[in-house]
Amino acid sequence: MAAPVVPTSRLRAWLLEGLTEQMKHRSGPQPEKSSAPGESGKTAKSGTAVHGRPWWRVMCLTGLDYFSTLGYQPGIAALAAGLLSPVATIVLVILTLFGALPVYRRVAEESPHGEGSIAMLERLLSFWKGKLFVLTLLGFAATDFLITITLSAADATAHLVENPHFTSMLGGHQMVITLIMVALLGAVFLKGFSEAIGVAVVLVISYLALNVVVIAVGLWQVITEPHVIADWSDALTTQHGNVFMMIAIALLVFPKLALGMSGFETGVAVMPHVQGDPDDTDAKPAGRIRDTKKLLTTAAVIMSVFLITSSFVTTLLIPADEFKAGGEANGRALAYLAHEHLGSAFGTVYDISTILILWFAGSSAMAGLLNLMPRYLPRYGMAPHWARALRPMVIVFTLIAFLVTWLFDADVDAQGGAYATGVLVLFTSASVAVTIAARRAGERGWTIGFAVISAVLVYTTAVNVVERPDGVKIGACFIAGIMALSLLSRLARVFELRVTHVELDDMAERFIRDTANRTIRFIANEPDRRDKAEYRDKVRQTRDDNDIPAGDDVLFVEVTVLDPSEFESGLRVRGEVLHDRYRVLTLESSAVPNALAALLLHVRDTTGQRPHIYFEWTEGNPMANFLRFFLFGQGEVAPVTREVIREAEPDRGRRPHVHAG
Repeated sequence: MAAPVVPTSRLRAWLLEGLTEQMKHRSGPQPEKSSAPGESGKTAKSGTAVHGRPWWRVMCLTGLDYFSTLGYQPGIAALAAGLLSPVATIVLVILTLFGALPVYRRVAEESPHGEGSIAMLERLLSFWKGKLFVLTLLGFAATDFLITITLSAADATAHLVENPHFTSMLGGHQMVITLIMVALLGAVFLKGFSEAIGVAVVLVISYLALNVVVIAVGLWQVITEPHVIADWSDALTTQHGNVFMMIAIALLVFPKLALGMSGFETGVAVMPHVQGDPDDTDAKPAGRIRDTKKLLTTAAVIMSVFLITSSFVTTLLIPADEFKAGGEANGRALAYLAHEHLGSAFGTVYDISTILILWFAGSSAMAGLLNLMPRYLPRYGMAPHWARALRPMVIVFTLIAFLVTWLFDADVDAQGGAYATGVLVLFTSASVAVTIAARRAGERGWTIGFAVISAVLVYTTAVNVVERPDGVKIGACFIAGIMALSLLSRLARVFELRVTHVELDDMAERFIRDTANRTIRFIANEPDRRDKAEYRDKVRQTRDDNDIPAGDDVLFVEVTVLDPSEFESGLRVRGEVLHDRYRVLTLESSAVPNALAALLLHVRDTTGQRPHIYFEWTEGNPMANFLRFFLFGQGEVAPVTREVIREAEPDRGRRPHVHAG
């Protein structure tokens, strides 16, 4: 018995429910509705920026990613730097406060609608090299955000399994538990994720409060037991000699601690949620920019304090062997201290809080993915239409997270390299973007400062790639996957209309209006010299080839290809009279056939007539001509125009006429 159609239709309608107007068009000023998935927010008056939430509440949303790294960062730092972990962490904090923070404050100014540094760099490059560059950065962004989901879920599992009350029952089931956590996160987004910020506030405040208690108790023990500092100092001197050698080694190893800087890209991505001033506009959201800077600065300062103090107490109070694989502090250093010094009950409460924030940390990463990918791939024609919808993309990202979890065996340490690589590449691209922006603005001091930061981040990224090449390998896999899927999608969608709207100037409208009461005939012309002889010869040849009566009017149509790598764009039509006789419609578009098809359908809809258009066959190999069309927007125009019209208009009796001679 055949399956009924209704459930399938309902399922399709449910999956595509998240399709929004904001995702249908190019990246630009945000609509009245908040752009992040599932966030309703308040509706602003027309022409004003979105009224979202106070910046400190939104900070908790990005803090899910940023602050939750306390769950594993001290352990990673201890493994990477050993006794020098506090010194290396101080170097990391300096780079955070005087490097990453200024960079992303500038990104917030330059990209106030959540596009991030990728949009800044996109504006610097055009044609296919710009698209390929953006796809490469999207690959690293996908690495960053997806590994955030899987690594956080894996570490949440580690905290759950290592809890004394659950070890015997859950031990050996890390993979299954991590997959369940990833699935639950995906289910939250499929449901709607409308109250994410409220949940984030509760989780972040409770988690930070518990960390304050754990670190305060640890510091108190260090202070009241002076031999702890003395033993650490003696061991440092024995291993590394003088202070200068310690600093030099710390500078070499701190790139391994780069996970402690995660969260800035997410902080910019959630900008549309930040409440602006009443007089903010989409073009100039000054209040949103100001408060986002407060968000970034406050988060960086809070995290810097926690990074230094947590690294200090964990290094001094936890035996080195416990940080290693299989040790009780591996991936959960602060949880180890909570159980060790505050008892099992408090330790369990701490574990629950850590598990919840680590699990929900993936939500900020998922929100970043859902905010970032639909801004670029569908607009480039490099993703199917459903990629603009929320729920299908949630399913895709969840399945990819399943695969990554399985490949890394749900291991926190194994994913650290890939995560750090994604974070550092995005940081480096952001620093380069703001350096170029400052230079173009003539700000010499900021240009030098950002250039220095860029150099430091390039060094940090290079060291991380050399020491942990698995990170760039994983990033390369994401990039290759995005490139391949983008190419296939572009090929599959190449015959779409690809024109979002058609605008005619007064002269063009007059030409169409004057010919609307008789047969409307267009001659497609590739502009060359544009002299009188060119148009005279073209008219004579077209009339002879197609038996057009001498008394019938004809209009010339000429298309100039601007950027053939663009996919969707508006079509502007300008009318002009050349040599006092020939009426010409000039169009600017990314592809000649698609522009002509859009014009013909627009004329049909506005006049009620099916217009005719006349072409010459293009000489040359058909395959070569198709590649010219695919890459450069030109080529075999006549059959492609007809195919675009056929796909856009299923009713054969309503299609404009296409002639080739």
